[in-house]
Amino acid sequence: MDSSTAALIRVESYEQQLLDLLSKQVRRVPLPVFVCTCMIAGMAWPYVPTSVLVAWLATVVGVLALRWRILGRLHADARRPLEARIRIAVALSALNGSVHGLSLFFFPALPRFECAVVSMVLIGLSAGSVVTTAGHRAVFLAYSLPTLGPLALMWAFGTSFAGSGWLHWVMAAMILVFAGILDAVARDMGRVMRESFDIRMERSALNRDLQQALDVAEAASRAKTRFLASASHDLRQPMQALALFASALAMRPLDERSHEIALHMNTALNDLTSELDALLDVSKLDAKVVTPEPCEIDLQSQLRRICESFRPSAEAKGLELVLTAAAPVYVRTDRKLFERVLRNLIENAIKYTDSGKVHVLVERDGTRACVAITDTGCGIPEEERSHVFEEFYQVNNPERHRSRGLGLGLAIVKRLVELLGISLELQTPPERGTRFVLTLATIPGMTGATTVKGGDDAQFGKLRILVVDDEEEIRIGMRTLLEELGCRVMLASATPEAVALARSGRPDAVIADFRLRGTDTGLKTILAVRAITPAVHAILMTGETAPDRLREAQDANVNVIHKPVVAEVLKQELVRLSGT
Repeated sequence: MDSSTAALIRVESYEQQLLDLLSKQVRRVPLPVFVCTCMIAGMAWPYVPTSVLVAWLATVVGVLALRWRILGRLHADARRPLEARIRIAVALSALNGSVHGLSLFFFPALPRFECAVVSMVLIGLSAGSVVTTAGHRAVFLAYSLPTLGPLALMWAFGTSFAGSGWLHWVMAAMILVFAGILDAVARDMGRVMRESFDIRMERSALNRDLQQALDVAEAASRAKTRFLASASHDLRQPMQALALFASALAMRPLDERSHEIALHMNTALNDLTSELDALLDVSKLDAKVVTPEPCEIDLQSQLRRICESFRPSAEAKGLELVLTAAAPVYVRTDRKLFERVLRNLIENAIKYTDSGKVHVLVERDGTRACVAITDTGCGIPEEERSHVFEEFYQVNNPERHRSRGLGLGLAIVKRLVELLGISLELQTPPERGTRFVLTLATIPGMTGATTVKGGDDAQFGKLRILVVDDEEEIRIGMRTLLEELGCRVMLASATPEAVALARSGRPDAVIADFRLRGTDTGLKTILAVRAITPAVHAILMTGETAPDRLREAQDANVNVIHKPVVAEVLKQELVRLSGT
């Protein structure tokens, strides 16, 4: 659309709005106008024949009725061109002004006082027409010219009051000056109305553009979520089989070189799994399927353990990892989620610090505890601070070096602290580097730590596991790993086969993939097996990260583990299910 076409559309839209306004005004003004004309008739009643006054009032009422009927419908009359409808509005305004101007023929018969009152009424009607015509100059002049023009002429030439000829000329001049002022006001009001209309048009266009941009952004966000879910699932499937065989291989007796190769394979798979799990964490938090489980935590002992786990990676870069925690500080929050926050922040500090140290400080300030993680790294420029909590955004990593991850660590931190109700502040220390400060409420007292038993020595020989997956490689890999752990394994590729095995074998647990062939799903399989064995434990194994899928599994009260499933994760699940 070129500029001339757009300007034509704006003009037409403005004139259509004018007709809409005139349509509203014509329903509001008849009563006040009729009262004013009755006042004029009352002033002239003793001096003008009754038949003339009645005829004039009847004409006034007829014109009001005509304007009511025509103007009230003119804005919606799409059969006529817009220009023709504007001309009709101007003609009706001229007719109305001419009818009111007919009252000036009463002037020669009226005394001076009555002439003054009639003049004030007509001037008042003309002033009011500035508003009722929305300042449209053609419509305004069509009314005021046949009203104020003859009024000035009547004062100059149509009166015969003795001894005051100069006053008549002054009155005529004042009326003309006032008419000019009204014309200027009408022009100004028309300009303001048009500017206001243009602003509304621009705002509407801006709102449309913003809505389109929002729709595009939301579509891109949905596409990103679908892409991450699909990519995550498709990548996890072959990784799952590889992880199962690698874990099973590491459990077998091997020569030293083969065992080293198996360990390196598992390390690489664990790194890749960690990056995919970061994508999964974002999806889980966005889906709001993560429910905090608050408990009492000793920050001193928790941070000591976390720092010890990061000390080798810090020393490998020549960094000093310092923990300052003089006394135990107890808080109440979710242990695992808060530990994920701490680990992400400390890991980021080590990644982005090439020399110096990473300092973790725990302080208690009255009823609040502060955990400050300060590094001497490259720091975060002021203009980038609003972006560092966005997904996939990294500072000083344009080449996307894999050692610095995917750029999801701080995005996960932001979501977790909002979920846990913890204050997170990004500060600039006096020297170079970055400081993140976490603030949360403390609790009085001291409780014993909860010990979580590992499953390394657990025995699973009594467990009978039903594995359901539509990919043969994964079924074989799961059987290989579970048999290495001592379990008895049954394999099925779909729900009907799984139901038949459940009737004959009565499994202790079901491990089912979410996506099976066709419309079949692991959730259907689990529900079908539970119909036979209600107490059976169930694990849904999936590569899905889509929020809807996570909510669906949560609503079905089924525990979910995500591919690729490494041996340690599977052993922890078996420990939990078997109670060993």
